[in-house]
Amino acid sequence: MFEHIWRRKGEYQVESKADQVEKLRRVIDEADAVVIGAGAGLSTSAGFTYTGERFEKYFSDFAEKYGFQDMYSGGFYPFQTFEEHWAYWSRYIYINRYMDAPKPVYQDLLKLVREKDYFVLTTNVDHCFQKAGFEKKRLFYTQGDYGLFQCSKPCRQETYDNEKTIREMVLAQGFVIGEDGTLALPDGVRPAQTVPTELVPRCPHCGRPMSMNLRADDTFAEDEGWHMAAERYENFLRTRNGHRMVFLELGVGYNTPGIIKFAFQRMTADRPDATYVCINFGEAYAPEAIQRRSICINGDIGDVLAQI
Repeated sequence: MFEHIWRRKGEYQVESKADQVEKLRRVIDEADAVVIGAGAGLSTSAGFTYTGERFEKYFSDFAEKYGFQDMYSGGFYPFQTFEEHWAYWSRYIYINRYMDAPKPVYQDLLKLVREKDYFVLTTNVDHCFQKAGFEKKRLFYTQGDYGLFQCSKPCRQETYDNEKTIREMVLAQGFVIGEDGTLALPDGVRPAQTVPTELVPRCPHCGRPMSMNLRADDTFAEDEGWHMAAERYENFLRTRNGHRMVFLELGVGYNTPGIIKFAFQRMTADRPDATYVCINFGEAYAPEAIQRRSICINGDIGDVLAQI
C-alpha cells in the first residue's frame, strides 16, 4: 500500500500510491515539457506479452517441434532454412507490429501528454506509439522497428518497409487476416512452417539475405530516418534547458539502462527544475541524489495511467 520515497534523518518518508498518483498528475500539469522514456514494460502492460496465451495461439506448432516456450527464445533459434526462419519471424512481426495492442495503455498515455510539449525516446520496436496517435516527429525509436528490413551485412545504411511481404508470408502459411487486422487460422487448418522461397527477402543492392532492423549487434543499420529522429531528440533537450521538465520513465529494465534510465537520472540531477518519474512493476527506484525530486510508483503502468 505504501512506497518508500526518500530517506530523511535516517527514516523513510512514505506516501500512499494514491498520493503518488496525485503528485504525478500535478507535476505533469505544471510541467513545461515532458520526456517519455519507454521500455518493454509499457508494451507488456498494454498486453503485448511474449508468453502464455498469445504464444500458444500463434506458435504452438513451433513449440511442439522445437521445445521453446516463448516468442523471444524462438527468435534466436537457428532454423535450418530461410523459409522456416521467415515463417516464424513473419508471424512474430505481424502480431507484434501490425496488430493493435489488446489494452489502451498507449492511448491513455497520449491523453496525459497530448496538450503538453513532449518527446518520446523508446527502446520498443513495436510501433505502438504511432498506432496510438503520437506524432511521428516527436518519436525516436533507438533500437529499430519490426516494420523494417535491412541488408544483413549491411551493405549500406538503408531500411525497407516490410508490411506487404510480411502479410504475404503469413497468408502463405494458411492464416487469414480479419477486417480488424487480427490474425487467425481457419478451423482445422494446421499452419505451414515454411514460406515460399520467392518471399524470402534479399537486399535489392547486393542480394544478401535481409534481416530485421533491430539493434542486436554492430550490423544494425542507422538509416536517414534514424539520424533525423536522433537529431530532433537532441534539439528537444537542448532547447528546453531551464524549463520545468518531467522525465517520465515507463517500464524500463536493466537490459540497456544507459539509453533511458541512467540518462534520465543524470539529466534530472543536472537540471534543478526537473522531476524524475519511474513507473515500473517491481523496479521503481531513484538514486539518493535525486530522490527528493522523484516519484517512483511500483505498479502496472496501465493501472496507474487509468487513475490519472
